Amino acid sequence: MKSDWYKNAIIYQIDTALFFDANGDGWGDLQGITQRLDYIRGIGATCVWLTPFYLTPFRDGGYDISDHLRVDSRFGDVADMVMLVERAEELGLHVIIELVLQHTSSEHLWFQQAKRDRKSPYRDYYIWADTPPEKDDAPMFPGVEKSVWSWDEEAQQYYRHMFYHHEPDLNLSCPQVIKEIERVIVFWLRMGISGFRFDAASHMVKQAGKGSEEKGYDLLTHLRDFISRRRPEILLLGEVDVPAEQYRHYFGDNNRLSMLLSFNLNKKFYVSLARKNATALLQALEELPAPPFRACFANWLRNHDELDLDGLSQAEKRDVMKSFGPDKNMHVYQRGLRRRLAPMLKGNIKRLAMAHAVLFSLPGTPVLRYGDEIGMGDDLQLEERNAVRTPMQWSDLACAGFSEAEPEKLIVPVIDTGPYRYQKVNVNASLINDNSLLHRVSKIARARLGLNEIGSGDYHVIDTRNPAIFALRYNYVNTGLLLLANFCSQKVTAEITEADIAGLTECLADKEYKPSGTLMAPLSITLNGYGYRWFSIIKARG
Repeated sequence: MKSDWYKNAIIYQIDTALFFDANGDGWGDLQGITQRLDYIRGIGATCVWLTPFYLTPFRDGGYDISDHLRVDSRFGDVADMVMLVERAEELGLHVIIELVLQHTSSEHLWFQQAKRDRKSPYRDYYIWADTPPEKDDAPMFPGVEKSVWSWDEEAQQYYRHMFYHHEPDLNLSCPQVIKEIERVIVFWLRMGISGFRFDAASHMVKQAGKGSEEKGYDLLTHLRDFISRRRPEILLLGEVDVPAEQYRHYFGDNNRLSMLLSFNLNKKFYVSLARKNATALLQALEELPAPPFRACFANWLRNHDELDLDGLSQAEKRDVMKSFGPDKNMHVYQRGLRRRLAPMLKGNIKRLAMAHAVLFSLPGTPVLRYGDEIGMGDDLQLEERNAVRTPMQWSDLACAGFSEAEPEKLIVPVIDTGPYRYQKVNVNASLINDNSLLHRVSKIARARLGLNEIGSGDYHVIDTRNPAIFALRYNYVNTGLLLLANFCSQKVTAEITEADIAGLTECLADKEYKPSGTLMAPLSITLNGYGYRWFSIIKARG
């Protein structure tokens, strides 16, 4: 397997509990995912990312793990996981899974043993205090949790939890905890997975360094070395929401994480969408530090959490909130929005397709959230981030074709009212409609698969003299690409004056444009409202 396969992958993120229920109990499961892998491969994805399927009380979508080495019976068993990986390999799909190391569930055996006895060997697995420090991090869920410290009556001490109070933080400076983590890693490597997504990686680092990020980076170096000695091609994807200038610490010198989720680009993307102006996103691209040779960024439009707007200016936040979160029930954690992509863009298929075309144009690896390819909506009646965590809408049959269980037995209700109801928005309806969002996204994905310039080449922003136009140029060995998109609803013209472009051939467009043969610089390229066009550079002068 190529050691940097992930640089030109297309990742499809699946919520294990919500994708497809194979046994009719109302919960999505591993067998259900296996049965739908053909669909995922068919839309152009080359890798699936599974949210946690481990033993869990499921108070936080499975991220509250009570045993990292057991599959929760609601999702199946270890044999189901093996069959999933085997079927994925047959289809040419990689499988990456969550490595949740920052915390466990309070029901984990380690925590249960730790709180019963101060002399227990498990006591040091967690972070305790007789009196919490006066200064510490704010909780990740303000308005839900008041502090990162909670009192445990049985332990007669406070324990630290960056997230929910039922998710105590692991003491990642404890050598025995690292040994436990190594056992977990080896176990899942032997199952044939292709990578791990490190949940809350920046918090992991800080905990490993006892509050110092600088000291904590050694944990990433250690884990990369431990994994690479066994499987050098394994992807290590990090959830790292830090300022862009700190990214280099998480990459290291090709000896820490191999891919970072680019939160900065994601936030600026929404500023550009809100303003119908590509400037913010293009500026962020110009400021993005280059990753090491074997590393790259992962880009996405929406994920399973809130749309976090921290780090934006007040003006940028105001514009995003005004456009995409006009109502208070759309807000969450005093920092972001709990909405799906389609409702934010008012279901406008042209605009949704353009957003995906830009996503697939960004340097690095695109990540698709399940259901975004068909324009699924959100359920704002659900609490917190659960608004964007609803069952996949497969058909207009009962329960959206997600499950044969009675509706009241579903893990969460399907969306059955409004413009994004499953009777209207579903996979089956999308498949038979040649103009559907699904067909457009799939066409974009398949075009991206043949263009290694995006994953492996160098890029620079092109000034087209029109702020609505997104324009990137890629160079890779003797090939090149010109990628354009229009963030506004009016037809525009992109003026391209780069002298070394001797010819272009169109390889993707939102619609058929008037034939122009081989295009030569200087160029005037027309884009429809919310249009996009990709060109291969046939030849570069010099």
